[in-house]
Amino acid sequence: MSSHKTFKKRLLPAAVVAAMVVAAPAIVMAQTSDATLRGSAAPDTTITARNVATGAVRVTRSSKDGSFALVGLPPGTYQVDAGAGMQKTVTLSVASIGTIDLRAAAPEAAAPAGTKTLGGVTVSAVTLPEVTTSEVGNIVSLRDIAALPAASRNFLEFADIVPGMVFTRDANGNTSLRSGAQASSNINVYIDGVGQKNYVLPGGLTGQNASQGNPFPQLAIGEYKVITSNYKAEYDQISSAAVTAETKSGTNEFHGDVFGSFTNTRLRAMTPAEQAAHDKTQSHEKDYGFDLGGPIVKDMAHFFIAYEGKEFDSPTTVVPGVTGYTSYLPASVQSQLGPASLPFKENDWFGKLDFEPTDRDRFELSGKYRHETSISGLGGVSTATAGLNTLNTDKRFDLRWDHSAYSWFNRLQFTYEDAFFTPTPILLGDGNAYTLTGAQLHTTILQTGNSPLAQQNKGQKGPAIQDDLTFNDLEWNGDHVVKMGFKYKAVKLTAQDAGDSNALFNYAVTTAGTEAIPYQVQFGSPTPGISPVATSSDKQLGLYIQDDWTVDDHLTLNLGVRWDYEKTPSYLNYVTPANVVAAFGMQDPKAPAGQTYAQTLALGGVNINDYISTGHNRHPKTNEWQPRFGFSYDINGDQRHVVFGGVGRSYDRDLYESLQVEQTKQSLSQPTLLFNTPAVPCTVDHNASPPCYTWDPSYLNIPTLQGLVAGSNAGKEVDLVNNNLKAPYSDQFSIGMRNQVGDWNTSATLAYISSHDGLVYTLGNRYPDGSFWQGGSQPWGNGIPGFGSLIIGNNGLETHTKQFLLSADKPYTKESHWGATIAYTYSDTEQNNDNADPTDQYAFDYEWIGNYPFTSSGVAKHRLVMTGTMDGPWGFVLGAKLTLSTPIPDLNLACYGATATNVDSGGVAGSGCRSAAVAPPGSGRFIIGGKIFGYRDLDFQATKNFKIYGNLNAYVRFDLINAFNWNNYVDYLETWGSNGVMNRQPVVYNPTGDITGYPRTVKLSMGISF
Repeated sequence: MSSHKTFKKRLLPAAVVAAMVVAAPAIVMAQTSDATLRGSAAPDTTITARNVATGAVRVTRSSKDGSFALVGLPPGTYQVDAGAGMQKTVTLSVASIGTIDLRAAAPEAAAPAGTKTLGGVTVSAVTLPEVTTSEVGNIVSLRDIAALPAASRNFLEFADIVPGMVFTRDANGNTSLRSGAQASSNINVYIDGVGQKNYVLPGGLTGQNASQGNPFPQLAIGEYKVITSNYKAEYDQISSAAVTAETKSGTNEFHGDVFGSFTNTRLRAMTPAEQAAHDKTQSHEKDYGFDLGGPIVKDMAHFFIAYEGKEFDSPTTVVPGVTGYTSYLPASVQSQLGPASLPFKENDWFGKLDFEPTDRDRFELSGKYRHETSISGLGGVSTATAGLNTLNTDKRFDLRWDHSAYSWFNRLQFTYEDAFFTPTPILLGDGNAYTLTGAQLHTTILQTGNSPLAQQNKGQKGPAIQDDLTFNDLEWNGDHVVKMGFKYKAVKLTAQDAGDSNALFNYAVTTAGTEAIPYQVQFGSPTPGISPVATSSDKQLGLYIQDDWTVDDHLTLNLGVRWDYEKTPSYLNYVTPANVVAAFGMQDPKAPAGQTYAQTLALGGVNINDYISTGHNRHPKTNEWQPRFGFSYDINGDQRHVVFGGVGRSYDRDLYESLQVEQTKQSLSQPTLLFNTPAVPCTVDHNASPPCYTWDPSYLNIPTLQGLVAGSNAGKEVDLVNNNLKAPYSDQFSIGMRNQVGDWNTSATLAYISSHDGLVYTLGNRYPDGSFWQGGSQPWGNGIPGFGSLIIGNNGLETHTKQFLLSADKPYTKESHWGATIAYTYSDTEQNNDNADPTDQYAFDYEWIGNYPFTSSGVAKHRLVMTGTMDGPWGFVLGAKLTLSTPIPDLNLACYGATATNVDSGGVAGSGCRSAAVAPPGSGRFIIGGKIFGYRDLDFQATKNFKIYGNLNAYVRFDLINAFNWNNYVDYLETWGSNGVMNRQPVVYNPTGDITGYPRTVKLSMGISF
């Protein structure tokens, strides 16, 4: 072991430290999944921590008062030595701070904790719980991942055992993770300290937008931590929950696993739609994979590789969007109702090499490759011909160098990412949407084929550099662990919003049947010489400093501040086309002579100069300061009763698919043309906005449609974004208490999260007098002269989440043979938009987003998740999971015959309709009580382990998902009311619609390990 000189300094004032960060750009930081070990020992003593599995060694010295801190430790089991008679073996969890007392260590044999089997060696180790953190969250252990029932191989499936988290699988098999009222897009997942943020599409992390797949091979995940609020300053690009995971590494012993799992049609119950259709769709799910790890050079170099594959053919259901009109559809369309299937295939790889040439240096090289193909977009109102062929790829590479000394630790990290999502329509050419007439015009009953918007190409790629620097030996009125630094990324963002190979015709459906000719068409119209693909060379810089200050044995303070900066050239340098600018200065054809369209907009409160970009009047924001403060107070100084809390601000990012519409709507517009039909009449005018034509069968040809608008902008939508656009952010507050009661760790927390400045698009059109409402109708026909409608983007979306979070965790130990968790969440949430999909950023029901009333969000009021695992007799490992939640409100615009007021007032739109969030009655009970639940799921798992020879073992596993076959409906039937009176119960679940999760399903697995 190399000799080190003691590095000891008094802590500098905060202003000096901040100045040091600015002056020394080589000192940089990143999010970490590593653990920190703090404790006490004899003064001026060498402290050595040796990783039992890999042989890695970390060394520091205690201070004059005996305190010490070891930082940058990969989660795992360590033998910690402070000299003769002062040794302990402890297990450290991911992204946690453990505390140990080496002043009078008990003999190893008396260690009161669980037993770890590592490379054939049984080690008694104390698992150190993290109780003095101010963060709100919990850890998902490897035991949870391995022993709890699992419907998929998505490691994020287990995150909902943490209060405040919800993992969902929709009717199409797509999975998502959400916290509170914010969208899944506001989550960030950090794997080995690297954020997996999706900058272009919803989903939170790359690859998880509209995907049945897994973000990472589950075999490669060791454990992870979920933080629902009040994370430290090192976490960036996030306003909701953070998930930080540590991947597995090779050890000094060779180890491998091979597994396969299977379920099919015979092993599952019928869905409600299949029961109604008396027809069970053929389906199957296969998961398979392997991992292998071991030494290259013992105690110095190791390798690890993991692969997981998936083959799904999942059932879904095509149901009408409005009931009572199915019989009026063409027979060929009616035949597409009912069960359908969604084929899917994924290959997911991960590999890692590590090398430790000295006890001070560690190098890691890792890579991930994910490739998915699928048929998606079916279900609900979308029939099989409206589906999509989707290719989803995600490639990431990471090179890391850790260097440690007695008093500081540094991590330099280079990363590269390349992730793309490219759906294309199954059916190229003409598609049809069958819709209602009258007040509910455009409400889709069924859709066959697709619009030009179905073709997309969206993704991101580019390098990043980040570095961790931690000082762990600073003293000033206590002990400090100070982190500081920045991250820089140069990522090319790509977005193609539409194609020119599809057209979507709308047919009106009445009680007399479906009209023979369409009343509307939308198609792709390319602009010659301009690429339909928007790109932007995005530059991101993040800087922060974090001080974890242990004042004494009772009080710990977490003080941090970060600053983020982003430069998106395609938004900042965008120049509004000259012909669009000129159109605003033209005569409004429906206004008095001399009144320009810009003046019409001004009468309606729209200053068009706020949206016209010259290429020089937009500037990146430099004020994204994010102070974060947390505290914990250990009442007795024994880590058994701890009060904690915090406040903080965190900035997220606007998705590029929302920012780029200014460009793509111009380069490949999707004009809408109207046709004069008996059910939906319009005045024939080729220069109107949108233009109206007399129907001609030749219009079924897309090139003919494109010829109608060639050289013309008539009907072409214009999207403009505010020149002073801000990034969305959330403010977070929490107060809580943790207690150790016997073997149980409990936590009770009150949390409040308020998010602001979400980007939202509203209708910019105005009537000639500036009004937005006339006769209860919006000015869709009063668009820009010579163009179509004006859509304007502004900040304005808000959510507010108040939660009571209660958890109890009895950790599994080898001695007790069992473990259990309880997670209860009470949520009081609201948002100022009536869209049930929080990732949808369009709001056309009111004049301004500020006119929307705050209504409940699509979040269950009560949610309970309970799990248990135990070692059974004869080599069995058993697990169970119960999930219960109250119904999720239906968010929509409620129209029930109220008189149009032509002004948004008191939460009622000028149409007489209002935003509503109505929870349907519960669909079932659990054991006793009334039908109060909207979601019920009880899962079981049983694994039989076999010892074959030596370290060669095998297992057979049986998972029973949704054991009682409870139907967890997600579709609603709405009967809002009539004559201006809302029904007492306007929303109920659709008993033949889609369900979330699974019907009762048996999943069989087997595997071999060595």
